[in-house]
Amino acid sequence: MDRIQKYILSNLSTLFLSIFMPLFSIASIIFLIKLATYTAVIQLSILDMTKLYIFVLPEILFYTLPVTFFIAATLALFKLSNDNEIVVLFSLGIEPKFIIKTLLKPAMLLSAVLLVDFLVLFPHATVVADNFKEYKKSEAKFNLSASEFGHSFGDWLLYLGKENIDGSYSKVFLFNKKKKEEILIAAKRAEIINDSGILRLKLIDGEGYSYSKDNFSQINFKTMFINDTMETDLTVYRKPLEYWLSNDRRESKKHMLITDTLLSLFPVLSLFLVAAIGIVHVRHQKSRVYLYLFLGVGLFYGATLGLQGLLGYYTIGAVALTWIVATYTLYRKNIVNRF
Repeated sequence: MDRIQKYILSNLSTLFLSIFMPLFSIASIIFLIKLATYTAVIQLSILDMTKLYIFVLPEILFYTLPVTFFIAATLALFKLSNDNEIVVLFSLGIEPKFIIKTLLKPAMLLSAVLLVDFLVLFPHATVVADNFKEYKKSEAKFNLSASEFGHSFGDWLLYLGKENIDGSYSKVFLFNKKKKEEILIAAKRAEIINDSGILRLKLIDGEGYSYSKDNFSQINFKTMFINDTMETDLTVYRKPLEYWLSNDRRESKKHMLITDTLLSLFPVLSLFLVAAIGIVHVRHQKSRVYLYLFLGVGLFYGATLGLQGLLGYYTIGAVALTWIVATYTLYRKNIVNRF
């Protein structure tokens, strides 16, 4: 029995890898194209793109693994049926439920991995990715360059005359107008320092003027620092439970919890359907395995998405129970009663 189980699982693993790699590659390309659209708003280096790709990796895996297992398990049984090996097993007295039990272990393991993925890893990756993009957007506001136009540097109006080879600027002027006072600062050279979200302007060899209706003052300086904190709307995150229970994007999270829970359970819920589609008698049955695969995935995803507006969280129980009963009935009719 152990050898038979290992043989079935070896066929499953071979097909699983051959199907997973193309699906994973296609999904990765789609997400990379989506990430490339951010370059229209923020400046991203290759390292930044790599970081964002790693952040979306749990999502890519989540949406490719359940479908891959369903297709691979079905095609593995279909291959064994075409080779008449399934018929031989049944003729030796092995019942169809033995195949279900053999596939149950990897299906349960995969479902557990998927649950951990979307309940634990997904919130962390989503928050980190959103904060990273917000930081980059705020950083993009301070892409200062030497030009005839001025820049906004916090409360200051900033003019940069010329950019030097070392990245510093010459002929720098800052102006700040308050209700009762106006301040003008001129410096021969300036350097821009980005220190973990704090933009610091280092002025070298300059003069500062402050004037109002009553006073006029002047200072000379060798070095002066002016700080400006980037305004970023960062999400505070501590534990996955806090993410799911927070009021932020509640409707979106509700939709995500329902959909992702059912997708996580899909490998286990579809074992009867896998056997019903994959096990055939090649001499007496016309196989439409690929059509049934498409219909199976389409019906499950369609029911998952279509019933949420009507049933809410009850969609999880309703879809899971209905799917089990329907596929078991099909399994009894096509497999158990025949073999």
